[in-house]
Amino acid sequence: MRPHPAGGPAIDTLTVARRWAPDAAIGLAVLVVGVWTIVAPDGYSMSSESDRLLLTVCFAVAASLYRAAPHVALAGVWLTCFYQLADGVNLVYAELAVALVAYGAARHGSTATLWVSGLSIPVGMLAGALYVLARPYVITDIIGQGVLLRGDIVASQGVLIALVALMPLVLPWLVGLLLRVRVTSRAETAVARTGREQAEQQQLAAEEVARLRADQAALARDVHDVVGHSLAVILAQAESAQFLPDDDVARVKQTLAAIAGSARESLQDVRRVLASTSDSALTVSLPEGGLDRLLEGVEASGHEVVGSVSGTPRPLPPDLDVIAFRVLQEMLTNALKHGRRGEPIHVDRQWHDDLRLEVDNVVDGAAGSGPLGEGLGLPGMRRRLESVGGRLDTRRRQRDGVPSWTATAWIPLRPGADRVGS
Repeated sequence: MRPHPAGGPAIDTLTVARRWAPDAAIGLAVLVVGVWTIVAPDGYSMSSESDRLLLTVCFAVAASLYRAAPHVALAGVWLTCFYQLADGVNLVYAELAVALVAYGAARHGSTATLWVSGLSIPVGMLAGALYVLARPYVITDIIGQGVLLRGDIVASQGVLIALVALMPLVLPWLVGLLLRVRVTSRAETAVARTGREQAEQQQLAAEEVARLRADQAALARDVHDVVGHSLAVILAQAESAQFLPDDDVARVKQTLAAIAGSARESLQDVRRVLASTSDSALTVSLPEGGLDRLLEGVEASGHEVVGSVSGTPRPLPPDLDVIAFRVLQEMLTNALKHGRRGEPIHVDRQWHDDLRLEVDNVVDGAAGSGPLGEGLGLPGMRRRLESVGGRLDTRRRQRDGVPSWTATAWIPLRPGADRVGS
């Protein structure tokens, strides 16, 4: 590497030499062969050696630029040919380098150079025919005859000679065009493949982002259900302690112990939910006892639970087990939060083609006339159920003239399970 004298970028002379050495060698070969054929003692020419040497040098330079600057080489060939026609200089062997220039224009040239070179072939054929017809003796050097050809022979065969002479232009140009199309096709295929790979990577990234967002939403729902239910139970237990006699220390201690137990169990539930988000956790861990454990917790808070089971309880797959547990947990949470104190909570479980969970509780008049679906609980339950083909129904009812709130969930059952859901 040789640094630039002015402190600019380094000049890689070796790279430049490797790039230009083959082209320079081709130009030098054309020049040597052309000069040797001019200075050779055999043959006959009506043009001076200086004119033919000038043409040879021009064609050699054009040949050396066929790859690096095909447009310059093509322009040089045309200017040299114009000079040859105008000055009447005889043909030289170096003109065979025009075939290399035609190949380079079709293979390495720009789109404009490609079109101009293609149009140059018929134009050159016409000019060559006119040149031969106008000067019947200019081909004597090329065919190596020591005598002049008769004008009538050249005139009658001039067009044929021009066609034969231009074949070395058509074939190299076509070969260059075919190679150009092949390389372009490969490049377009590579670009398309790269585009597909980038699209696939973007799709994978989008799917990963969607999965992470879904996991975050699921975690938020689980934490909401666990914490909301636990706080509702603790609140119910704390409110029940207000109605205890002041001198009933034993029951007060019992209630405080129940509150502490509920808080401890809530903390364990939150830890289980957070642990289920790790890569090693395949399923969400639920408290022992399943759905019955939820009902026992509500009863421990001082609320009466009237439960009923119909059909034959059966094991549930892990995903349905989690959904059934969280949905019933949220139903009981809403019953504790909005239900009238002292009224029983009715819980019905029906095992048939699907698992039907229904929670019914009496509410105060203001709560019974309020809007449905406030908060995150009901939307969260619906999303859980819809993810497995289930559904949720919530409505107000009048039971013996008293407003009540009923939430009903249907969970489709399918064979295969790891634990019992009731």
